[in-house]
Amino acid sequence: MQTKLEKVFPINASADATWRLLEDIKGVAACMPGAEITEQVDASHYKGQIRLKIGPASAAFAGTVDVTWKDAAQRKIHLTGKGMDTKGGSAASMDLAAEVRAVDGGRCELVGNAEVTLSGKLASFGGRMINQVSDQILKQFGENFANRAHAASGDSKQASTLASAPARELNVLALLWNIAADFFRKLFARREKSGTPN
Repeated sequence: MQTKLEKVFPINASADATWRLLEDIKGVAACMPGAEITEQVDASHYKGQIRLKIGPASAAFAGTVDVTWKDAAQRKIHLTGKGMDTKGGSAASMDLAAEVRAVDGGRCELVGNAEVTLSGKLASFGGRMINQVSDQILKQFGENFANRAHAASGDSKQASTLASAPARELNVLALLWNIAADFFRKLFARREKSGTPN
């Protein structure tokens, strides 16, 4: 199963400071819930893992991330990644193009376009569910990245604290709960506007 993701994250930091964070693959991975770079093979190749928690059970994906090209002058980078869960039931690959765009007021935007391919058990969840979970994960990533970029641009102590924060497991049930809660909030809001009784 294949899905495409396009996101724009507003960042309250300069484009230069944000680009420095985007170049730091370990720092970027630390912004993604459950993700961690475990080894830097060389300047362009990394090994890492993503840990998931589904109720009482946990799972781990091991994989690689490669920087295929980057343009510091235009603040653009292209990454590819692939991984498989340690039990071999699912696999995923990603093709990501990202750039930092300066906007008014000394701030910027992080723009990302990704194509993700899933196979195995993960693909059985279906495109709609995968997209909803992806939106929740990317929302958390965007908040974490924006906080790190802002801290790095001014508060070195805060930036150091954020950089040393350990990766946590991605709680899939909590994400699904957030999706369900958001669905019912929107449903009841529509009913209230239309005057439809519960």
